[in-house]
Parts: sequence; structure tokens; C-alpha cells
Amino acid sequence: MTDERISLGARGEDLAVAHLRRHGWNVLQRNYRLRSGEIDIIARDGETLVFVEVKTRRSLRFGAPAAAVTPRKQARLGRLAQEYLARNKLGETASRFDVISVLLPTRGPAQIELITNAFEVAG
Repeated sequence: MTDERISLGARGEDLAVAHLRRHGWNVLQRNYRLRSGEIDIIARDGETLVFVEVKTRRSLRFGAPAAAVTPRKQARLGRLAQEYLARNKLGETASRFDVISVLLPTRGPAQIELITNAFEVAG
């Protein structure tokens, strides 16, 4: 991954965290990593534990940022979330998967869209 791409992703995640906090969410963890991947943000929206995937792009040339959360990515996030719940003994906790789409155009303000309950994972 290039430095520019890493920087773009980090900027998008920073904006996403700020957006969630402005809306009263409690951000528990960023960049939860296991050998098989990473969950960008783990937060609480009220009593619900939310696993948030952040996708950031500079333009819509290759589609909306959220379109990059493919079924394969969703399945991986599901496995990571199950591992997080098991390791933290949170098996009965209500949870969901959200996506935050961040568009950072060269000119103009960032556009942030929260997609609540963006997908479900079997199991």
C-alpha cells in the first residue's frame, strides 16, 4: 500500500470517529487487528455494539466508497467480529455492521455517510 493511500485511509477514519462521537457514540477501539484482518472501528450506539468499516475515496470515479465492502470483505468482518465477541465474552450482546463512506475531494468539504445495518453476516 502506498503512503498516500494509508494517509487517505487514516484521514477517513479520523473523520468517521469524529462523526460518530458528534452523534453520541462511544468509540471503544480503532483498528482492532487479528492475523486474518482488521475492524476499523468498534463502538457503542446506545446498547448496541457496532462494527464499523470505513471506506474513503477522493472521487466517485471507481464508484461510491461503500461499494468496496464486497461480500468477501463482509464475511471476513463477520469472522473478526465473532472473534472479538468471543474474546471479550460478549456473545449475547446486540451487535450490527455499519459502513461509513467518506469522500475527500481535492476541493470542497468531506462528505460523510453512515450506512446503518449495512449488511448481515450468517452465523
